[in-house]
Amino acid sequence: MTRAARIAAALLAFGAASQPSGGSAADAYPSRPIRIVVPYAAGGATDLITRVVAQSLSASLGVSVIVENRAGVGGTLASRAVSLAEPDGYTLLTATNGPFAIGPAIYHNVGYDPIKSFAPIEYLAGAPDLLVTRSDLPVDSLAGLFAYAKAHPGLLNYGAGAGTPAHLIIEWLKAKSGADIVYIPHKGGAPATTDLLAGETQLGIEILAPLLPHVRDGKLKPLAVTGARRSPELPDVPTLIESGFPGAAFIAAFGIVAPAGTSAAIVAKLNRAINDSLGSDTMKATLAKIGFQANIGTPEDLAAFIADEMARWAEVAKVTGVKIE
Repeated sequence: MTRAARIAAALLAFGAASQPSGGSAADAYPSRPIRIVVPYAAGGATDLITRVVAQSLSASLGVSVIVENRAGVGGTLASRAVSLAEPDGYTLLTATNGPFAIGPAIYHNVGYDPIKSFAPIEYLAGAPDLLVTRSDLPVDSLAGLFAYAKAHPGLLNYGAGAGTPAHLIIEWLKAKSGADIVYIPHKGGAPATTDLLAGETQLGIEILAPLLPHVRDGKLKPLAVTGARRSPELPDVPTLIESGFPGAAFIAAFGIVAPAGTSAAIVAKLNRAINDSLGSDTMKATLAKIGFQANIGTPEDLAAFIADEMARWAEVAKVTGVKIE
């Protein structure tokens, strides 16, 4: 299926998932606290951006916006739970390309359809990951890492949430390089970074913001960024493309969705509120500090992005051969 066909299918599904309703329900919404479920452990990239958005959304809508972390099964556990929640606008999900694009490609049955089971609201932001090692590992480049791994098969290991971009990116690099590096499953980026700093693993990958302090104090050594361009914060660190992997540009992407059937009026109200906050100078600066570039768009933009990411990560999953039952 071509990209245009995927996007068209996604938009048709989105139109069916978010049915319009009378203005009165949307006018009264919200009248009680809203819950945003984060499908990973607290402290990681998804948690960070969700809490920033929740705080702003609370101020905008005049109700409490509660963030609930529910890690497990590569984010698919929480995603399935939200897909089954009442479509009233009070239970939302931070969608990432883990459970929405990777999960369907590597799990036997995630229990939901990333397009049909949800009403997209807003594509919040994206950020590249940073590939790091412990500073005591005798390598200074990605090529050096893979040479060391080949010379010491099975000695090195890394941690990441199962089915996350971090997991698939390293498995993709392993498949392309032939390096033997052991995967240690974690509940998310934050616990994986904790184990890396403690010496339980030697290699890690996460968005830049949580790793940068440890890079600056010399505990971690940056090898490559996964985006298409170098990071302004680490201008001397090459991209994966520059490191010998043509076309390898990956980002961690974050959006907000609701269960399918949520009224179009409520979706539109949430979209406006989030866009208003993302457009403020304060929010842009806050997101920039944690490594994100704010995005302002429509629910249809997110639907199209999800469709595109599903095809992209399905191909990555095919290369890696990762399958989780």
